[in-house]
Amino acid sequence: MQKDRFRIRTGGCLQPFLEGFAADLSARGYSVLCVRDYVRTAAHLGRWMDSKGIDLAQLTCSVAEDFAEHCCRCPGASRHGRRPSRRYVARVHRFVAHLRSCGMVPSDGEEKPRAVPLALQGFRDWMRRHRGAAKRTIDRYEVLIERMLPSLGNDPALYDAGRVREVLLGEVRQRSSSYAKSFVSALRAFLRFHAAQGRCRPYLDRAVPTVREWKLSALPRYLETEDVERVIASCDLNKPQGIRDRAVLLLLARLGLRAGDIVAMRLDDLDWKRGTLRVRGKGHKEVRLPLPQDAGEALAEYLATARPSTDHERVFLCANAPVRPFATSSAVSSIVRCALDRAGITDPPSRGAHLLRHSAATAMLRSGASLDAVATVLRHESADMTAYYAKVDLALLQLVAQPWPEAPSC
Repeated sequence: MQKDRFRIRTGGCLQPFLEGFAADLSARGYSVLCVRDYVRTAAHLGRWMDSKGIDLAQLTCSVAEDFAEHCCRCPGASRHGRRPSRRYVARVHRFVAHLRSCGMVPSDGEEKPRAVPLALQGFRDWMRRHRGAAKRTIDRYEVLIERMLPSLGNDPALYDAGRVREVLLGEVRQRSSSYAKSFVSALRAFLRFHAAQGRCRPYLDRAVPTVREWKLSALPRYLETEDVERVIASCDLNKPQGIRDRAVLLLLARLGLRAGDIVAMRLDDLDWKRGTLRVRGKGHKEVRLPLPQDAGEALAEYLATARPSTDHERVFLCANAPVRPFATSSAVSSIVRCALDRAGITDPPSRGAHLLRHSAATAMLRSGASLDAVATVLRHESADMTAYYAKVDLALLQLVAQPWPEAPSC
């Protein structure tokens, strides 16, 4: 890499490592302008270290924090008399991490594991082994249980029905029903874990009250078919990000996939010869679904023209550098939310990825598909979940609904 390409000024004791740092950033998908800014920041750090008499062996994250606090009067710096910005300091930490990965600077020490309360020790492993719960579910349960532990106590042998009910009701008061149901599920799993270990009374989970909620009382939240097509058509196919987003939206809208299915999708899940897609759903269950023509073509176009060249096995990658897979399901929901804004849909019933899943189920039922067929595509374990979508044809429901009996006159 040519030095003048990024106008690398002298980097003091860090000068020998600037070119390798720039090459690493370029390989990760950073633009030329971003690489230039990162390299200039690293060079600034090197000049500051020289002025302070700090050598390479002493470079740690704590030194980077000292750099962040200095009032800059370094030679060649563009902002004399001012402290580096947070973004500037973040670049410094990225450079320190690069040197650490190359073995050029010592580690600040391994990250200390999070202290797990005594009553929660073994809970994560039990949930994974015996309940088949996903990491995200276990993480959420642990957070909710930790909120209740100060009132419950760390000795399960002392738990009784009265304490369990009192603690739960104290937590869920003034909360939404859906949030309260999360507390109920977490607490029941926690009590079953200790009962299985013989640490608390058996069947204590039955003392956990049920959140009052009418079963299947709400109407499904969905978009009309015309609005779904507007959302899909809003993607700019002249940009790699638009090609990626269109493939994601088509998979959500045609197959009713969950956001987590998109995040977890791997290249070996695609069977182009048979035209199928392997989906890893809840409970570690796998199923192969037929790949619709338009979704398959959009996915093939993304893989051929828009997906960065990388060794990652995940299908969908972030558009911004560094090149990496989606971290969480929120990235997929963000794609849907932005597409809704571009399509000019200002009042959707919801703004997440599940909106297109509901819309797919609604469209299948309206086109004549049976509830069993919809349940197969959506991978529902309970028929009640699929029956939720049977209420979408409001005009037909009004024809068959019986009038409310009038009260007799006095």
